[in-house]
Amino acid sequence: MYQFTEDCLTGIQEIDEQHEKLFGLINEILELLNNDILDDKYHQVHQILEELKDYADIHFASEEAYMAAINDPELDLQKKQHLIFREKINSMEFSDMDDIKGQQEILKELMGYLTKWLYQHILGSDIMIGKMPPVEDWRLQANPCAFSEKYLTGIPLIDGEHETLFEIIGRANDLVKAELLHDKYDEIIGILNELREYTKEHFQDEEEYMENIRYPGLQAQKRAHRIFVSKLEELDLEQLDDNQQEYLEELMEFLFGWLSNHILKSDKLIAE
Repeated sequence: MYQFTEDCLTGIQEIDEQHEKLFGLINEILELLNNDILDDKYHQVHQILEELKDYADIHFASEEAYMAAINDPELDLQKKQHLIFREKINSMEFSDMDDIKGQQEILKELMGYLTKWLYQHILGSDIMIGKMPPVEDWRLQANPCAFSEKYLTGIPLIDGEHETLFEIIGRANDLVKAELLHDKYDEIIGILNELREYTKEHFQDEEEYMENIRYPGLQAQKRAHRIFVSKLEELDLEQLDDNQQEYLEELMEFLFGWLSNHILKSDKLIAE
């Protein structure tokens, strides 16, 4: 069973309730997948697909409306991700729905896609709703990536590594503002490679520390860490090369927004 845990909360009641419903749908799929008594699952599979389509329409419209109302800078990215989800679910008009083996394959594919979506999208994107500063505010700050006292956890190892992460992201932000440098591809690739490797090292150190103190939120932290690393590993380098400035600005907003929110909302709880 998939549990709707505290680390999945956005703090926005309507959105959290809708996310919890998605957990329920996934658990329905899991139960159906493991049901060895029921052979022909045609009607159940069809019903779940229809529920998912209805869910997507209602939830995404609600989420996008909320983000538009607060002028959330991640709205366009969210719309793209929502479109991908809709296209995937709508494509599941399988010709072998009448075949019992085919029904199991559909359920397996659906289960794999939804669980990946569930944690990557909620933990990687939705928890940032309302947490990101407006783009205009971001661009006006001289150094939005400055590591300040509010980010301190009180754990020297973790604080030192966080400061290094801020420094690396700060160098990426300097590239964003380097108006005289037109081709920034090689420099940003170098910084992103450094950030990816150091992030992996930091997360490993942080998780080992949490294991040593038997921190109860370890599994939630591991999930969040995997999502951030996967974001770094799945960057669209072709898009980066074609639209460097726009892509860099969006990337910077995500990197710093996610890291600062994760430290303030999750990492600071470790010391407590």
